[in-house]
Amino acid sequence: MTPAFNTESTVAQVRQYLVGLQARIIGALEAIEGPEGARAVVDPWHKPAGELLQGDGITQIIEGGRVFERAGCGFSHVRGPQLPPSATQHRPELAGAPFEAMGVSLVFHPRNPYVPTVHMNVRMIAAGHPGQAPVCWFGGGMDLTPYYGFEEDAVHFHRTCHGALAPFGEDKYPRFKQWCDEYFFLKHRNEQRGVGGVFYDDFSELGFERSLAMTQSVGDAFLDAYLPIVERRQHMAYGEREREFQLYRRGRYVEFNLVWDRGTHFGLQSGGRTESILLSMPPLASWSYQRVPEPGSPEAALTQHYLQRRDWL
Repeated sequence: MTPAFNTESTVAQVRQYLVGLQARIIGALEAIEGPEGARAVVDPWHKPAGELLQGDGITQIIEGGRVFERAGCGFSHVRGPQLPPSATQHRPELAGAPFEAMGVSLVFHPRNPYVPTVHMNVRMIAAGHPGQAPVCWFGGGMDLTPYYGFEEDAVHFHRTCHGALAPFGEDKYPRFKQWCDEYFFLKHRNEQRGVGGVFYDDFSELGFERSLAMTQSVGDAFLDAYLPIVERRQHMAYGEREREFQLYRRGRYVEFNLVWDRGTHFGLQSGGRTESILLSMPPLASWSYQRVPEPGSPEAALTQHYLQRRDWL
């Protein structure tokens, strides 16, 4: 038996929302790219019965764009015979249980080093052993990873996150902001990935309807959180120095996603579609041995001032 989230109508409702969210986001990116910019490649996929993981999805990705060097946004709806280890860390009683999951996940890597990389994900998972009612929970959030820091960008991003969560309790933003800071942390570098945002997982405390509404509010807030920053920074002049530093910092992004990210691990461990799982990877990245930025430089300010856990509100 593979459990459903609730009922067939619930699955259809949530699926319709997620597919619509993906379409809205990709439409906004193509509008920023403009008539001469890149269009998204739309790649529907299907995993048939007989494979470890069954289900379908739509991967949409812009590559080589005027504004976005690589911007992937994927929808997936899959079912599997047992939860992978990355999903049972906090729910050991569900180890070995069949599951169903659906969500939208994105990572955008802009071309201009002054435009930050961004990540957003909203998802639901249901799992249950045969003969038991399935347990359903939610996860999601968004976080911002600048290469060159701007105070107003970080403040705007966090204020938008706060506004999305405020209707669901004043405790949600500070809790999820702290969770984001702790989650998007490169333990092997002792370094934050970016300026944070909000993140939550294994969430069901508001009940199904309100937990779903909160997750939709986070998804709906994404464009308001990110697009004004893109519009402010996309035309800033940059040179080889800024581009080279961007590629170096992208290397940190790759390290986090491959070493620590639970979503990447979930997809790979459950037999997911590798091309879609790894759409978060930048097209180019670089590494330098024991690189130390020049004191007082904008590059030094990134780690000293912006990649710190702060109250951005």
